[in-house]
Amino acid sequence: MESTLMHLKILLPFKVFNEIKNVKRIVVETAQGSFGLLPQRLDCTAALVPGILCYETAAGEEVFLAVDEGVLVKAGMEVLVSVRHAVGGAALGELQEAVEKEFLKLGEQEIALRSTLAKLESGFIRRFLEFHKEA
Repeated sequence: MESTLMHLKILLPFKVFNEIKNVKRIVVETAQGSFGLLPQRLDCTAALVPGILCYETAAGEEVFLAVDEGVLVKAGMEVLVSVRHAVGGAALGELQEAVEKEFLKLGEQEIALRSTLAKLESGFIRRFLEFHKEA
């Protein structure tokens, strides 16, 4: 029976968050809505948004994880999920709160950081052009 079950690996930028064998089904969140995977599904990729990842083991246990944006790749029975952040081991309601507070807050901080970097870069270029004109 193991050959008809999936192998799920959840990757973070610098480590493997979790590796689960004998997975019957997986449900993730995409920009178009929920996306489900069964072992017989054709190989595919999907862009993930911050949300809840759910998987069911062969023993019938349903596990929920909060994940940040990332990508899912299914190749054969291997499913790789690569995300920026992941949180597990909490009740479903707490995970939803974690997604709303932590992951969306991180997105806002990244936007502010990119805006600041863009201002610094444009200031550098402007000064460089002024220096070049003077020379």
